[in-house]
Amino acid sequence: MATTYCYYTQTTPTDNNKWTLSMWVKRAELGTVQNLVGAWDDGSNHCIFRFNADNQLDWYDYQAPASFQLKTNRVFRDVGAWYHLVFVWDSDNVTEADRMQTWVNGVRETSYATSDYPTSGASTVINVSGRVVEIGRRSDGGYFSGEMSHVQFVDGSALAPTEFGSVDATSGIWKIKTACYATPGNNGICLKMEDRTNLDLDSSSNAFTFTTSGTLTATYDNPSDNFCTLNPLHLDNITKTNGNTTATTAADAVWRSTYSTLGDEVGKYYYEAKCVTQGTYTGIGFATIDNMQAVNGNNNFLTTGGYGYVEDGRKNNQSTESAYGTSYTTGDIIGVAFNMTDGNMWFSKNGTWQNSATIGEIAANTTTNAAFAGITTGKTYIPAARFYNSTVWSFNFGNGYFGTTAITSAGTNASSIGSFEYDVPTNFTALSTKGLNE
Repeated sequence: MATTYCYYTQTTPTDNNKWTLSMWVKRAELGTVQNLVGAWDDGSNHCIFRFNADNQLDWYDYQAPASFQLKTNRVFRDVGAWYHLVFVWDSDNVTEADRMQTWVNGVRETSYATSDYPTSGASTVINVSGRVVEIGRRSDGGYFSGEMSHVQFVDGSALAPTEFGSVDATSGIWKIKTACYATPGNNGICLKMEDRTNLDLDSSSNAFTFTTSGTLTATYDNPSDNFCTLNPLHLDNITKTNGNTTATTAADAVWRSTYSTLGDEVGKYYYEAKCVTQGTYTGIGFATIDNMQAVNGNNNFLTTGGYGYVEDGRKNNQSTESAYGTSYTTGDIIGVAFNMTDGNMWFSKNGTWQNSATIGEIAANTTTNAAFAGITTGKTYIPAARFYNSTVWSFNFGNGYFGTTAITSAGTNASSIGSFEYDVPTNFTALSTKGLNE
């Protein structure tokens, strides 16, 4: 969301002493204050839900001199997963420790660095008539960087997380319930964020009007289908923005490599990357997990386990560089198709498969014009890119965007998972949790 947020004004509450806030979030930036929801009167009266600079989950209601707060001991640094967060305020509860509750993925947090529970009958700064509630920041900044889905506020009810999620019977994974809670109370909201043309639509029965400041970016990445992104935990000195789908390097003539959050050992996968700013010797492709650990930010396609297509048209693996396709530059979109099961890889430039390959022969796994054939199988491969000097790559792992710019015309995609600029070879799919299950 970067510097984007949305907000609405509350009315007379059903019950200021009892409410529930539920949301699904995927983090993109760590080590800074990331406000999820804020209700601000002034510096002495505010209610904040956030990840703090130490990556702890922290929420508090401050009404000077009183302050009620729950701050976890554990930290939340997984940038490749969706978290389901539930915050419950129930100050009329006879049990002090039940008056303020934090739940993550259906499990109640019990270990806190700070646990200042409210007094009996205490009201809050949020859920007040005339109060402006902001989603994605608090009034003085601290914007949330990442993705949100199904933000629900229920006024007048202290609810269990099972109202918003459930355990999958097969996998045991906590999964989303997409329906809005039926009785939201006077100030209740339900921002599903699933209507790509109206992301701040309140789908609750109250139908509050939201105002958005900045630009909300739609994505196919959601709690039901978690998509691949770049991994900011890889210490590569590369700046990652736009939900970790854009990578930027400085003009310092240093080799750097970056890697993604999802990979696999088998299957057929496709992704696209747009060369926003071409530096020197830029490249795009796949590499093994071992490559990521061994290279540690240097030139990943000139080592074992790295396979790439670079800006001058060559293909690279280990010390072997050979002619392959045409050169590419700023504005060009590179497509990558990797049959991991059989170890074969192809590249396209602006929809044209290189080395005279055709989309039909890729689907048929004909390797005559492949960039690489017979790649070692049984290893985990992940999308990767290399950089030198000032370079910017924007990746579309199926989200339908390059940075903040939507694709211009979606290509055919037989798997129906995600959206890409160009046609996806039959039997290939996006790197996402649903794609992995294919």
